[in-house]
Amino acid sequence: MARLDLELKRAALLGSPLFQAMTPAELDATLELATDRHCPRGSTIFQKGDDGSSLMAVVSGRVRVSSISAEGKEVTLNVISPGEIFGEIALLDGKPRSADATATEDTQLLVVERRHFLPFLRRNDDLYLRLLAVLCERLRRTSLALEELALFDLPARLARLLLKMAEDYGRPAPAGVRIDMKLSQRDLSTLVAATRESVNKQLRLWRQDGVVDLDSGYIVVRRVDDLRALVE
Repeated sequence: MARLDLELKRAALLGSPLFQAMTPAELDATLELATDRHCPRGSTIFQKGDDGSSLMAVVSGRVRVSSISAEGKEVTLNVISPGEIFGEIALLDGKPRSADATATEDTQLLVVERRHFLPFLRRNDDLYLRLLAVLCERLRRTSLALEELALFDLPARLARLLLKMAEDYGRPAPAGVRIDMKLSQRDLSTLVAATRESVNKQLRLWRQDGVVDLDSGYIVVRRVDDLRALVE
């Protein structure tokens, strides 16, 4: 069982390009620095403004990263699933958290503290350059995401999001591909920078046309090619 736990932890870290840049020996050394943390469903993991002192990897469960808008509305920025990490920038720069993180399910985290990781990084000069390349690539992806928001209309942005979710969380279903993650229309709207009403209208049109469907609260993509055509 201990061996399985170790493999789960290794897989969680390898969900990030930050750790994919490491050699197996460097990854094992990082795992020795990590600690476990259990977060019950609904519990706050950290809040905006808290000290950014660690990186966290989701071993099981899910985490919602959100922020409060100027109008007082809560905005979903990301949903972190098993095998994904969050807080990696804070691991390097130590600046305060820029958003809130909440466990939406009973969640098991793997935590790497900055005070432990930085000395390890200083002892591995070549690792600095590899991590710098990873961060540059992340900046490029962020610039591309901003460009997409500016250039694509809502149907294309929503189609791109559903295709990505189907790729990451899709399960074969009789009518197509079921996205095995429940997201509210509010969550979807913030992820595509649109209003909840406009997302609801677009999903309703797609359901009428047979492009998508709902199954016990889960979105089922019935005609993948139609969504791809919107994106392309």
